[in-house]
Amino acid sequence: MKKFCSLLLIILLAGCGQPNATPEHFDTILHGGFVYSGDDSEPVVTDVGIVGDRVVAIGDLSGGDAELRLDVTGQAVVPGFIDIHSHAVRDSFDDGIFRWPDAENQIRQGVTTVIGGPDGSSPLPITETFTALEQSPSSVNFGTFVGHGSIRELILGDEARPPSEEELQLMRDEVRKGMEQGAYGLSSGLIYVPGRFATTEEVIELAKVAAEYDGIYISHMREEGLDVLKSVAETIRIGEEGGLPTQLTHHKIVGAPMWGKSTETLKLVDEAIARGVDVSIDQYPYTASSTSLTILFPGWSLEGGRPSLLARMADPEQRSRMQSDIVYRIEVDRGGNDPANVVLANCPHDNTINGLNLSELLRQQEREVSKENAAELLMELVEAGNCSAVFHAINADDVINIMRHPVTMPASDGGVEGPSDRVPHPRNYGTFARVLGYYVRELGVMPLHTAIHKMTMMPADRIGLKNRGRIAQGAIADIAVIDPAKVIDKATFENPHQYAEGAQHVFVSGEAVLLNGEMTGVRPGKVLRRQ
Repeated sequence: MKKFCSLLLIILLAGCGQPNATPEHFDTILHGGFVYSGDDSEPVVTDVGIVGDRVVAIGDLSGGDAELRLDVTGQAVVPGFIDIHSHAVRDSFDDGIFRWPDAENQIRQGVTTVIGGPDGSSPLPITETFTALEQSPSSVNFGTFVGHGSIRELILGDEARPPSEEELQLMRDEVRKGMEQGAYGLSSGLIYVPGRFATTEEVIELAKVAAEYDGIYISHMREEGLDVLKSVAETIRIGEEGGLPTQLTHHKIVGAPMWGKSTETLKLVDEAIARGVDVSIDQYPYTASSTSLTILFPGWSLEGGRPSLLARMADPEQRSRMQSDIVYRIEVDRGGNDPANVVLANCPHDNTINGLNLSELLRQQEREVSKENAAELLMELVEAGNCSAVFHAINADDVINIMRHPVTMPASDGGVEGPSDRVPHPRNYGTFARVLGYYVRELGVMPLHTAIHKMTMMPADRIGLKNRGRIAQGAIADIAVIDPAKVIDKATFENPHQYAEGAQHVFVSGEAVLLNGEMTGVRPGKVLRRQ
């Protein structure tokens, strides 16, 4: 009752023309920290007062009392980070955020909100996931995009053909349902089946529906290697003709033949912005990507889904052609011109090979290490059940170049992970801490306040989270307290299950999820719907 009365007093006083009226009692006071508003400005040393789920006062609160008073002198008090590209929700309700509802790998980086449904893949209907999370909350907030690929699969399966007008209308209807259920926009994965079978015009038509609801379009582009420039242009075109903001998701330059081309992709972005297109970028700060092994397979081999792929591999002529195409992709694309650059992350059919690269596995099987044998091994692994893998084929200079661009924001392309026999990409545990510790503190790529802006207010404003991603009077109290001198990622490619360091306290909707460096077990995460 005391909390309610204090909050009611603030509201009443604000209504009487005293918006800065300060209560005498708070649930939490964060005293003496470097407070970052999230708006790319230098911090202010001050206090932050929380009542209920809101920030109610910023200033000298030495005269107020609180249930919890924390001296955070010398610490950075920042809005909770927002991961705008998250795989927190996977294919089932027994993995990801449902398997690890404490989301410790996120909380220990200062992440308080994750946005799922990326790469064209989302639950349908999204309300089922929302209901499950409302019944069993997590420690982090969750919102989602609606996936073009999921919709296409629902209507067309894995067929490589354009939809009829009737089918296109059914797809429009599904986008509309997703947006009305609270999606923040339309995502696509035009490198994946079945999204890769869609024309640009098809995606534009569906983007127009998301635009009616003030959504955004976010895309895993068709190519991030040899045809990356064409893919950037396509993504921009979809936003421009679809009439909505457009985002290059996990933007990177894959494969040595294209290294350095980030200068040209960013020029395309700048030119589009100059003519009035609303373009943004997200990125994870690593020189390796991670996805299914089939990313190295030719598009023609994937039509019709897994049964058709297996049938093609059983045909000697098609298998030989497939092997040649995979060898080419090992040379110029995600293979990084060396089978050792492809590291198995999760092979459900045989977890004993998780963590091995293709060269190591070939040697273990007493086979010659060659690109041709690596291609054959890839086909064997997919036949056995498929694996996810980590692909080392990105240049560090391109990572920094993209990171510095003013419309780029960090995002993990990871999810909610915990200790397991998987050997996932370290981005699941370290993305945000790596930006702050390695790229900001150690390399000086950008000022700390700029990095914080890119992780907070920028993604919040991108999808319309008006009361999150900022520390301001009346904002939701999603707040992290981080030691800027110590924050760092610990996860490595060899040992990814290591939590980041440097976060001291994390609050979600005003409740302490991490306190004095320890998880509290509280799970106040909310389902977030586009308003």
